[in-house]
Amino acid sequence: MFPDNLTRDEAAQRSALLSTDAYQVLVDLSGRDPAGNPLAAPEQGFVTTSTVRFTSGAGSTHVDAIADHLYSATLDGARLDTSTFAASRLPLELTEGDHELTVVALHRYSRSGLGLHRFVDPADQAVYLYTQFEVAEARRMYACFEQPDLKATFELSVIAPGDWTVVSNAPAAEPEPLPDGLARWDFTPTLRISTYITALVAGHYHRVTDRYTGPHGDVPLSLLCRRSVVPHLDTERILEITRAGFAVFEENFGTPYPFGTYDQAFVPEYNMGAMENAGCVTLRDEYLFRSRVTQAAHDSRDNTILHELAHMWFGDLVTMRWWDDLWLNESFAEWASHFALAEIRDPVTPWATFCNSRKIWAYRQDQLPSTHPVAADMVDLEAVELNFDGITYAKGASALRQLVAFVGLEQFLTGVRAYFAEHAFGSTQLGDLLSELTEASGRDLGDWSRQWLETSGVNTLRAEFDTDEEGRFTSFTVVQEATEQFPTLRDHRLAVGLYRLQGDVLTRTDRVEVDVSGPRTEVAELVGRVRPDLVLLNDDDLTYAKVRLDERSQQTLVEHVHHLDSPLARAICWGAAWDMCRDAELPAADYVELVLRGVGVESDLSAVQRTLGQAQTAVNLYTAPEHRDTLARRFTSGLAALLASAEPASDHQLALAQALARSVTTDAGADLLRGWLDGEEVPAGLAVDTELRWLLTTHLARLGRADEAEISAELQRDNTIAGAERAAGARAARPSAEAKAAAWAHAVDDPEVPNETQYQICIRFWQFGQEELTAPWVDRYLDACADISAARGVWATKGLSLQNNVVEHLFPTPLADEQLVQRITAWMSERQLSEPVRRILSERLDDARRALRCQQRDREPAA
Repeated sequence: MFPDNLTRDEAAQRSALLSTDAYQVLVDLSGRDPAGNPLAAPEQGFVTTSTVRFTSGAGSTHVDAIADHLYSATLDGARLDTSTFAASRLPLELTEGDHELTVVALHRYSRSGLGLHRFVDPADQAVYLYTQFEVAEARRMYACFEQPDLKATFELSVIAPGDWTVVSNAPAAEPEPLPDGLARWDFTPTLRISTYITALVAGHYHRVTDRYTGPHGDVPLSLLCRRSVVPHLDTERILEITRAGFAVFEENFGTPYPFGTYDQAFVPEYNMGAMENAGCVTLRDEYLFRSRVTQAAHDSRDNTILHELAHMWFGDLVTMRWWDDLWLNESFAEWASHFALAEIRDPVTPWATFCNSRKIWAYRQDQLPSTHPVAADMVDLEAVELNFDGITYAKGASALRQLVAFVGLEQFLTGVRAYFAEHAFGSTQLGDLLSELTEASGRDLGDWSRQWLETSGVNTLRAEFDTDEEGRFTSFTVVQEATEQFPTLRDHRLAVGLYRLQGDVLTRTDRVEVDVSGPRTEVAELVGRVRPDLVLLNDDDLTYAKVRLDERSQQTLVEHVHHLDSPLARAICWGAAWDMCRDAELPAADYVELVLRGVGVESDLSAVQRTLGQAQTAVNLYTAPEHRDTLARRFTSGLAALLASAEPASDHQLALAQALARSVTTDAGADLLRGWLDGEEVPAGLAVDTELRWLLTTHLARLGRADEAEISAELQRDNTIAGAERAAGARAARPSAEAKAAAWAHAVDDPEVPNETQYQICIRFWQFGQEELTAPWVDRYLDACADISAARGVWATKGLSLQNNVVEHLFPTPLADEQLVQRITAWMSERQLSEPVRRILSERLDDARRALRCQQRDREPAA
């Protein structure tokens, strides 16, 4: 247990003892101590004065602060002994009544993306700060009672250089000039919110202002970004999707936007996609595309913008009491963002994208040894950190989609509107929402909750049927299966689609919606209908389950996936094929051929990019080593053929070119990439821009065809933080002992490595084709895992994201044969490992075992 942990029981005891009313927080970014003297290292720390008013009973508790030093602390005017401050806690002895606590502390700027992160842009030396407080990192900037149910108003003041832009959760008055070029910003008090969604964004940010005008009045909007990336700020599109999201959510949630302003700040070195700080959202500035990207990237950004906007209601207005309901917070926003896109654009494509990307993530996570119920048991903050995963986000959202099918969309929204109205600015548990949905729908949701939220694992559905001489169904049964480890059979509301070839189109001619329960469900409505070319269970993707195709349907899919006219049906089929490949039921070579046949005409670019990536995984991981080179060449040649026929300057052309670069294993392929980089034989319409140049450089480095001089020259062309991150990754990919040693030292041993730079190194270090070179690094990897687990050396202070990058992405996947799997398994059994390290290692070992099963399947002769 790390010293900054907090348990659910401790939080409940503190909530029973006290209730918070208001915070006043002064954040002094001037580089001075409370007496006005310069700090010893002003680029490393800042001073905060935190005053919290609260009411309590008599008893003992503590206030939270992750600080280098407490200058002073007073409770109701009496000085407290700051020498008792330890392990992020200042003990408090309280009497019954109203109290005022003030803590003055020296805090440290973050380089790991947690707390108050500080970044200096290499492009122009401008300084940028932003906060990231979820799950419990607000205490890195100010002293507080750090748990979501202790809501309060927050009145933030900031002292900073006068030429900075400073925003927070509430509107600010004009900055008051101070001596020495400083200024003070005093923000108006917020409404009652939780500590983890308070925010500060400050620095040389460029800011664009706008407004949303809706039925409840105007909401000021703004976008912020670094000055060096202003040319890439897609202002109109970002504001357009934001305004459209406001309209959808205000109408369907029945509650006006609850906060006074809405700022969206695109920030550097961000660990996640975005964060729903109340009225002040932060997003990774990789969403400001420096180079041409496909429509899928724009759609993904739109989805993230809507996800965070949905949180303003679900999470910020109404907040979970404790992190047990983290899943509901994230799953609802996940569902709502796709719902909004379906309302704004078209009713099918967003859900096809959800099926093609998010559910694939959920299915993988749900089959790992670390799977857990959607409503997980979050006993402490460590458990919360472990469970930001595909179950929390994508499986939970899939369960909500099933719930909508179960109760009906209008009834679902009626219940949600009642929930917001009843619990605004309060804290709730799952039962509060289910109560409103039960009232709105008239359906008992107790069994639904037990089946879908309190159990683990994914069911498999398959069709079992008989036909007569005319090919008509004489019986039709949906068979439901579960694993031995997770035997729950769930109730599913799903559709069965019948698809027939009509000329060159594979189209749906019949659809039946049915409630499936237990191991076998008869579908009488299909008896007497002619068997189609493709029988598709879970048509329209209403439920969460793996789908298996009968033999004829599978053959139809392999031969005619490119003729299937529904993007959502294709998404289900793509998912079924990938499941079968991962489960060693469909050989990797067959999956690659399926992708090459269908990806060129797939309209959903998310599906295009996802399936191309999965095909590369099938080549690298699911093919027997002795067959891998042959399939790799086939995949590359197939991609080259598709690229040659792709429409110039199209999204397909770009996606195929990127996939081709990643697939190359031969000298001839490397010559092709080198030619593109030098402007030779570039496909017509393909822009070899900044990001594509880095991709080509990285894979030339992987193949030993780009040395340090070439990487450095590329970095001179792109002297930005993104360029530095890409260069670090390219260097790590090089096939030399010196390059690997330098990369390892930077990612693992350097106490100051920035989070995104470290991530790029970790994902590029291990490369297929470099097994002999990298074999000695397995021991170093296990040593690093042991150090991380024990919090030794640099790992005593490095954040969780940096730890996870090493344990997850430096796992020696290309070397993972049966001997290595047994070795790491034995190594784990001999040690007491921290739960995060043990969990990630168990997941990576499971991936390796799955790959070995698929490789064995690849060795078997065709049936």
